[in-house]
Amino acid sequence: MKNRPFLISLLCLMADIAFAQEPPLVDSTHIKYLAEITLVGRANRSDLQQIPEIVGTAIYAGKKSSLLVMKNVEGNITTNVMRQVMAKIPGIHIWENDGSGIQIGIATRGLSPNRSWEFNVRQNGYDISADPYGYPEAYYNPQLQAVQRIEIIRGHGALQYGPQFGGMVNYILRDGSEFKKSLQLETQQTVGSSGLSNLYAGAGGKTGKWNYFAFFDRRQADGYRVNSQYYTNAGFITVTYRPTKKISTTLEYMRSHIRSQQPGGLSDLQIQQDNRQSLRHRNWMDIEWSTLAWRSRLELSASSRMELKLFGLLGDRNSVGFLPAAGIIQPDSILRATGNFAPRNVNIDHYSNWGGEWRWIFDYKINKSTVTLSTGLRRFVGRTNRLAADGKGDVGSAYTLQVQNDTWIRDIDFSSANYAWFAEQIVRLGDRLLIIPGFRYEWVSGAASGQHNLQNGVPVNLIRQEKTRGFFLGGVGIEYHLNKAVEFYTNITEAYRPVLFSDLSTPPGNDRIDPALKDARGYNADLGIRGKLTKRLYVDVSVYLLHYGNRIGTLLQEEASGTRYNLRTNIGSSNAKGLELFGEYQGRLGKSVNTPWRWSQYLSYSYTDARYAQFQLTRVVNNQVVKTDLKNNQVENAPRHTLRTGATLQHKSIKLTGQFSYTSGTYSDANNTKQATLNAQNGWIPAYSVIDLTLSFPIDKNWSLSMGVNNLTDAVYFTRRAGGYPGPGAMPADGRTIFATLRGQL
Repeated sequence: MKNRPFLISLLCLMADIAFAQEPPLVDSTHIKYLAEITLVGRANRSDLQQIPEIVGTAIYAGKKSSLLVMKNVEGNITTNVMRQVMAKIPGIHIWENDGSGIQIGIATRGLSPNRSWEFNVRQNGYDISADPYGYPEAYYNPQLQAVQRIEIIRGHGALQYGPQFGGMVNYILRDGSEFKKSLQLETQQTVGSSGLSNLYAGAGGKTGKWNYFAFFDRRQADGYRVNSQYYTNAGFITVTYRPTKKISTTLEYMRSHIRSQQPGGLSDLQIQQDNRQSLRHRNWMDIEWSTLAWRSRLELSASSRMELKLFGLLGDRNSVGFLPAAGIIQPDSILRATGNFAPRNVNIDHYSNWGGEWRWIFDYKINKSTVTLSTGLRRFVGRTNRLAADGKGDVGSAYTLQVQNDTWIRDIDFSSANYAWFAEQIVRLGDRLLIIPGFRYEWVSGAASGQHNLQNGVPVNLIRQEKTRGFFLGGVGIEYHLNKAVEFYTNITEAYRPVLFSDLSTPPGNDRIDPALKDARGYNADLGIRGKLTKRLYVDVSVYLLHYGNRIGTLLQEEASGTRYNLRTNIGSSNAKGLELFGEYQGRLGKSVNTPWRWSQYLSYSYTDARYAQFQLTRVVNNQVVKTDLKNNQVENAPRHTLRTGATLQHKSIKLTGQFSYTSGTYSDANNTKQATLNAQNGWIPAYSVIDLTLSFPIDKNWSLSMGVNNLTDAVYFTRRAGGYPGPGAMPADGRTIFATLRGQL
């Protein structure tokens, strides 16, 4: 790595500073078990903070982790502008094609941001994706106005949370425990460009042994592009009862309904000509999502607690649209032969999941050292029913799931099941050194069956596929406290990604599934240093390596008889290595301690070199099957450089924040296609830069106003190319937009 000499010098400099200070260390035997729902860093003005070593029943020591405190975020959280929300987390790659904020697509370390499916996405500690073991796309994300904090765990978190390679994202919602009265009301009203209108209303309180919180959120807009109107309705309620100081039980329910028009993709030239245009006006997506959870905690002693979570999910993902195989090359126009538009494709997914997790964390002694052990069990069952009618929908333009003769071309049932047991512990050697070994055992099962096609009215069924396996994951982390404020950390942990439903539903005929098909397996490794070098300067610098093995794909095979077939199998592996750097300085303007002027400045940068170690592909040349290996090709959707930097100038409670974001160019496919194809589904994605400004100030004791400009320079760019929904084609990001949010408490 070209940055290695600089990094080594920087690490040595930090170590010299740390050892030179040598303040007294905190006695490691006095361990604080912070509650899972709590205000962290109340006095800290930064939105990015370091997660304590232990929170609730989870161990965070030795891990590459980040904590976002939402009340400190300066930016447009109404429409989930993630380049602002996650600006201080180095290496977060964001797909910005959905200006509504409905579909959040984030990834890190050279992984795909597609609906955050390389992350284990959770809400209050339980799964909210469609199916974490068979279809891990996050169609629902909670309203950020109601989120207290966001935990992002990379690498070493796989032992406690299971799949995926990217780690874990946990949206922790407010629960009312922060309120001081029995009833407090709050509201946020936002207006903005393209008819944006948002009404958020919340209520919560704490009285006696009870605390509660509820909100309703309604957001709608015409959208930046033509044919991109949308609306969202969401409601949430949580109630917590604490019969004693050591026992609490919480019941919560969430309901969300989203409907959005999909403007589709464009060619590169069309984006430069007019990035607001749309070639599709009949494409829609509708998502209904409900989650129910019961969480109970028991504190057995000052250093021992248990937690039990039971959770369920019911969801529908529905889409209707014109999606020809040719993509944007084929216009969606009235057919001369019929006088109507072509019939649309209709796709419906029904999700039904339930699960439970039990965790226990406690201390015990080895000689004179205190050891903290966290262990837990997990059970999950998922059911997905997938219906599709390609070219059998109606010929209209409005949202409807009507299908000709009420007959579905595909009707497939998927199921998944999982049992898991994990154990991880902190072994303290003296006052400075922590060693954190752990393991996770996974038992996973996935199955697919049902009707894959309909030929002349006769169903063509899938050959039932079922895959059951069990395996161990292991890992170890090390944390060394150079002093009270600075620590060194390193870890290496195995990770995996299960065989997905799409890998089990190969159609009959000339398509087959390798009976030896394996889950993707690999590991994450981190080496870094973090902490406060001075009272006002915080840094976190690390290098990482991510090995992604047993990648799954399709190869064309030819038998001795000359028969050819497509084989779904493991086709290769990739390695991503790089640097993640964050630094933030918070200071005052002027020499007076009582000056009302403050300012902060941050830098978040990542360097990623993600390449295929082996990646087999097949194609037909002169009627011969030719195999190629894309070894050393760059992994798609893996920008080499990601830089976000910004500053906040504050006078009393008035804040002005500016942010600059830069993302370097990247390939959109494993073949590293440079020139854009005619359908714009493959080709280079150029680098882009974006500037955002936000101003916030109080009106009085109970009301405040924030306003901002996103994409100040009206940069024209796109962040992804899509082969299907919500494309196909290149997907432009929003240009310059403005917003204003009025917040109040009653």
